[in-house]
Amino acid sequence: MSTETSTGGQRGRFGQAPGQPAPNAGRHFPAEVLTPGEVASLIGSCPGRAPTGIRNRALLTLFYRSGLRVSEILALRPSDVDTAKRTIRLLDTKSGHAQTRHYHQAADDALGRWLDTRRALGVGHHGKRLFCTLDGSPMSDNYVRGLLKRLAVKAGIDKRVHPHGLRHTFACELEATGTPVTV
Repeated sequence: MSTETSTGGQRGRFGQAPGQPAPNAGRHFPAEVLTPGEVASLIGSCPGRAPTGIRNRALLTLFYRSGLRVSEILALRPSDVDTAKRTIRLLDTKSGHAQTRHYHQAADDALGRWLDTRRALGVGHHGKRLFCTLDGSPMSDNYVRGLLKRLAVKAGIDKRVHPHGLRHTFACELEATGTPVTV
Protein backbone atom coordinates (compact mmCIF):
# COMPACT_ATOMS: atom_id res chain seq x y z
CA MET A 1 0.00 0.00 0.00
CA SER A 2 1.57 3.28 -1.01
CA THR A 3 0.47 6.86 -1.06
CA GLU A 4 1.46 9.68 -3.34
CA THR A 5 3.10 12.74 -1.82
CA SER A 6 2.40 16.32 -2.86
CA THR A 7 5.63 16.30 -4.87
CA GLY A 8 4.44 13.29 -6.87
CA GLY A 9 6.82 10.76 -5.27
CA GLN A 10 5.55 7.49 -3.84
CA ARG A 11 5.73 6.77 -0.14
CA GLY A 12 5.31 3.44 1.61
CA ARG A 13 2.69 2.53 4.14
CA PHE A 14 4.53 4.28 6.97
CA GLY A 15 5.72 7.32 5.03
CA GLN A 16 9.17 6.05 4.08
CA ALA A 17 10.52 6.44 0.55
CA PRO A 18 10.72 3.29 -1.61
CA GLY A 19 13.72 1.19 -0.73
CA GLN A 20 14.08 2.85 2.66
CA PRO A 21 13.52 0.88 5.86
CA ALA A 22 10.45 1.49 7.99
CA PRO A 23 10.97 4.08 10.76
CA ASN A 24 10.86 1.35 13.42
CA ALA A 25 13.09 -1.12 11.55
CA GLY A 26 15.45 -2.90 13.90
CA ARG A 27 13.72 -1.59 17.01
CA HIS A 28 12.15 -4.06 19.35
CA PHE A 29 9.04 -3.33 21.33
CA PRO A 30 8.56 -6.01 23.97
CA ALA A 31 4.97 -6.81 24.78
CA GLU A 32 3.87 -5.32 28.06
CA VAL A 33 1.53 -7.68 29.85
CA LEU A 34 -1.58 -6.05 31.27
CA THR A 35 -2.96 -6.76 34.72
CA PRO A 36 -6.53 -8.06 35.04
CA GLY A 37 -7.51 -4.62 36.37
CA GLU A 38 -5.99 -2.86 33.36
CA VAL A 39 -7.81 -5.20 30.97
CA ALA A 40 -11.08 -4.57 32.83
CA SER A 41 -10.51 -0.80 32.57
CA LEU A 42 -9.68 -1.10 28.89
CA ILE A 43 -12.81 -3.11 28.09
CA GLY A 44 -14.87 -0.94 30.43
CA SER A 45 -13.85 2.12 28.42
CA CYS A 46 -16.01 0.90 25.52
CA PRO A 47 -19.51 2.39 25.56
CA GLY A 48 -21.96 -0.23 26.84
CA ARG A 49 -25.02 0.65 24.75
CA ALA A 50 -23.78 1.95 21.41
CA PRO A 51 -23.49 -0.76 18.74
CA THR A 52 -19.82 0.05 18.15
CA GLY A 53 -19.16 -0.15 21.88
CA ILE A 54 -20.88 -3.54 22.07
CA ARG A 55 -18.81 -4.74 19.11
CA ASN A 56 -15.57 -3.37 20.55
CA ARG A 57 -16.24 -4.95 23.96
CA ALA A 58 -16.80 -8.32 22.28
CA LEU A 59 -13.69 -7.90 20.15
CA LEU A 60 -11.43 -7.00 23.09
CA THR A 61 -12.94 -9.64 25.36
CA LEU A 62 -12.38 -12.31 22.74
CA PHE A 63 -8.79 -11.11 22.23
CA TYR A 64 -8.20 -11.33 25.96
CA ARG A 65 -10.00 -14.64 26.49
CA SER A 66 -8.81 -16.54 23.41
CA GLY A 67 -5.26 -15.41 22.65
CA LEU A 68 -6.03 -14.93 18.96
CA ARG A 69 -3.86 -12.83 16.67
CA VAL A 70 -5.39 -9.67 15.18
CA SER A 71 -5.42 -11.24 11.71
CA GLU A 72 -7.16 -14.34 13.05
CA ILE A 73 -9.86 -12.48 14.92
CA LEU A 74 -10.61 -10.14 12.01
CA ALA A 75 -10.87 -13.10 9.61
CA LEU A 76 -13.52 -14.85 11.74
CA ARG A 77 -16.94 -15.42 10.23
CA PRO A 78 -20.03 -15.90 12.40
CA SER A 79 -20.13 -19.57 11.34
CA ASP A 80 -16.59 -20.07 12.74
CA VAL A 81 -17.82 -19.56 16.31
CA ASP A 82 -19.61 -22.31 18.23
CA THR A 83 -20.93 -20.58 21.35
CA ALA A 84 -22.31 -23.84 22.80
CA LYS A 85 -18.86 -25.48 22.79
CA ARG A 86 -16.97 -22.19 23.20
CA THR A 87 -14.81 -22.97 20.19
CA ILE A 88 -13.50 -20.96 17.29
CA ARG A 89 -12.57 -22.52 13.97
CA LEU A 90 -9.58 -20.76 12.44
CA LEU A 91 -9.09 -21.38 8.75
CA ASP A 92 -6.36 -18.86 7.97
CA THR A 93 -3.61 -19.20 10.58
CA LYS A 94 0.03 -18.23 10.64
CA SER A 95 0.98 -21.92 10.42
CA GLY A 96 -1.23 -22.34 7.36
CA HIS A 97 -3.22 -25.14 9.01
CA ALA A 98 -6.84 -24.92 10.14
CA GLN A 99 -7.22 -25.06 13.92
CA THR A 100 -9.96 -25.17 16.52
CA ARG A 101 -9.37 -23.04 19.62
CA HIS A 102 -11.35 -22.69 22.79
CA TYR A 103 -12.18 -19.41 24.44
CA HIS A 104 -12.92 -18.70 28.09
CA GLN A 105 -16.52 -18.57 29.27
CA ALA A 106 -15.97 -14.99 30.42
CA ALA A 107 -16.37 -13.96 26.75
CA ASP A 108 -19.88 -15.46 26.49
CA ASP A 109 -21.87 -12.36 27.45
CA ALA A 110 -19.94 -9.84 25.33
CA LEU A 111 -19.89 -12.15 22.31
CA GLY A 112 -23.60 -12.96 22.67
CA ARG A 113 -24.52 -9.26 22.88
CA TRP A 114 -22.53 -8.52 19.72
CA LEU A 115 -24.14 -11.41 17.82
CA ASP A 116 -27.58 -10.14 18.86
CA THR A 117 -26.63 -6.56 17.90
CA ARG A 118 -25.34 -7.74 14.50
CA ARG A 119 -28.67 -9.42 13.81
CA ALA A 120 -30.64 -6.35 14.98
CA LEU A 121 -28.58 -4.14 12.65
CA GLY A 122 -29.44 -6.44 9.76
CA VAL A 123 -25.86 -7.58 9.32
CA GLY A 124 -26.68 -11.10 10.57
CA HIS A 125 -24.96 -13.75 8.50
CA HIS A 126 -24.91 -11.45 5.45
CA GLY A 127 -21.77 -9.77 6.74
CA LYS A 128 -18.84 -11.98 5.91
CA ARG A 129 -16.84 -11.14 9.01
CA LEU A 130 -17.85 -11.59 12.63
CA PHE A 131 -16.26 -8.29 13.60
CA CYS A 132 -17.27 -5.75 10.99
CA THR A 133 -18.42 -2.19 10.62
CA LEU A 134 -22.07 -1.46 11.27
CA ASP A 135 -22.84 -1.84 7.56
CA GLY A 136 -21.08 -5.24 7.37
CA SER A 137 -17.79 -4.08 5.84
CA PRO A 138 -14.57 -5.69 7.13
CA MET A 139 -12.63 -3.95 9.91
CA SER A 140 -8.94 -3.21 9.48
CA ASP A 141 -6.13 -4.10 11.82
CA ASN A 142 -5.17 -0.41 11.85
CA TYR A 143 -8.60 0.44 13.27
CA VAL A 144 -8.07 -2.11 16.05
CA ARG A 145 -4.61 -0.76 16.88
CA GLY A 146 -5.93 2.81 16.98
CA LEU A 147 -8.90 1.70 19.09
CA LEU A 148 -6.59 0.12 21.66
CA LYS A 149 -4.46 3.26 21.86
CA ARG A 150 -7.53 5.48 22.35
CA LEU A 151 -9.05 3.18 24.96
CA ALA A 152 -5.74 2.91 26.84
CA VAL A 153 -5.59 6.70 27.15
CA LYS A 154 -9.23 6.79 28.25
CA ALA A 155 -8.59 4.02 30.81
CA GLY A 156 -5.45 5.75 32.12
CA ILE A 157 -3.10 2.91 31.13
CA ASP A 158 0.46 4.15 30.60
CA LYS A 159 1.71 0.94 28.97
CA ARG A 160 1.87 0.31 25.22
CA VAL A 161 -1.45 -1.42 24.51
CA HIS A 162 -1.77 -3.35 21.26
CA PRO A 163 -3.43 -6.56 19.98
CA HIS A 164 -0.39 -8.79 20.44
CA GLY A 165 -0.04 -7.51 24.00
CA LEU A 166 -3.48 -8.96 24.78
CA ARG A 167 -2.26 -12.27 23.33
CA HIS A 168 0.72 -12.17 25.71
CA THR A 169 -1.56 -11.25 28.61
CA PHE A 170 -3.72 -14.30 27.81
CA ALA A 171 -0.64 -16.55 27.68
CA CYS A 172 0.77 -15.22 30.96
CA GLU A 173 -2.54 -15.76 32.73
CA LEU A 174 -2.67 -19.35 31.42
CA GLU A 175 0.82 -20.02 32.73
CA ALA A 176 -0.02 -18.47 36.09
CA THR A 177 -2.87 -20.97 36.50
CA GLY A 178 -0.57 -23.88 35.63
CA THR A 179 -1.84 -24.41 32.09
CA PRO A 180 0.98 -24.79 29.56
CA VAL A 181 0.69 -22.28 26.72
CA THR A 182 1.02 -25.13 24.21
CA VAL A 183 -2.31 -26.52 25.43
